[in-house]
Amino acid sequence: MKKTLSLLATTALVAAPAMAEDLSVVGSWSGLPLHKQYEAPFWGETLPAASGGEIATAVTTHDQMGLGVGDIYRLLGDGVYDVAMTVADYAVADAPELEGLDVPLLALTADEAKAMVDAARPMVEDIYNARFNSHVLAIAPYPPQVVFCNAPIAGLADLKGLKVRASGRMTAKFLDALGAEGVNVSFSEVPGALQKGVVDCAVTGAGSGYSAGWWEVSSHLLTLPLGGWDSVVTAINLDKWNSLSGDMQSLISSEIKANFEAPAWASAQDALVNDIACLTGNGECPAGDARSMTLVEASDADFATAREILETEVLPDWAGRAGADWVARWNASVGEVVGVKVTAN
Repeated sequence: MKKTLSLLATTALVAAPAMAEDLSVVGSWSGLPLHKQYEAPFWGETLPAASGGEIATAVTTHDQMGLGVGDIYRLLGDGVYDVAMTVADYAVADAPELEGLDVPLLALTADEAKAMVDAARPMVEDIYNARFNSHVLAIAPYPPQVVFCNAPIAGLADLKGLKVRASGRMTAKFLDALGAEGVNVSFSEVPGALQKGVVDCAVTGAGSGYSAGWWEVSSHLLTLPLGGWDSVVTAINLDKWNSLSGDMQSLISSEIKANFEAPAWASAQDALVNDIACLTGNGECPAGDARSMTLVEASDADFATAREILETEVLPDWAGRAGADWVARWNASVGEVVGVKVTAN
């Protein structure tokens, strides 16, 4: 990793024009659509061009660097690199209050998810400032986190007794309450785990599962969004941010909102429909060859059961970890948007 970090810094200096502001940027998963379609083009081309050569960037990803996902924001706060982005749930061990950004099952459309994120953003900005010495630049979605199973299922109840890879702590708690066994497996290890029977099912975004080939080792796709929208937070080291001029801060903020965050959200809802088509063959697949997973659509009873577990067990459990002050802030912001009030057990 030291060699990679050294190369990253050297590349930025070599590529930079005279007097340019150098930014070392660490993106999320290199093989997934969010990075390929939005992160890499924005940081590698759009922002440097918009700055008229005043910003030079060196862009890599955390998986290319071999970083542990739990270390990404810690290293950002330490100034190892300038900008980083990954799934917020990867940082909840350091900041349990951050789980409130992406609560599963409360947002069923991209517009609803965006409203939740907008409500949570002031809280998220304070968390990143205090916990990770960083300033939040953007929050973008993966499509809803659905369930891939290498076992025949017909609905939510069939997950009981199965071993399921969760996409976050709240999802793991939900699975435990449902009677499934939540298993901690990293994203890159899931295909092997499904193939070998280490897990029976796994939760991730439909597009992520398609891109990563999960359809090769799973047969059924349950489209209940058990893992929320897996919000990806882009942040910049706070010391670096404070060293920039006001004009440069304004440029970065306006450009990332217009040319990264907005288009990522605009495509999120259609992406889910397209990704399901790609995985099941039910509809046109714009991403490539359609696969033949069995589509399992959640019933009204599935949604009702899931929502009850969320409100009576999952959210109260989170409230105990996050603390009263953060829960009060969540209730006054996100809770108001979704019509849910959280109390600790």
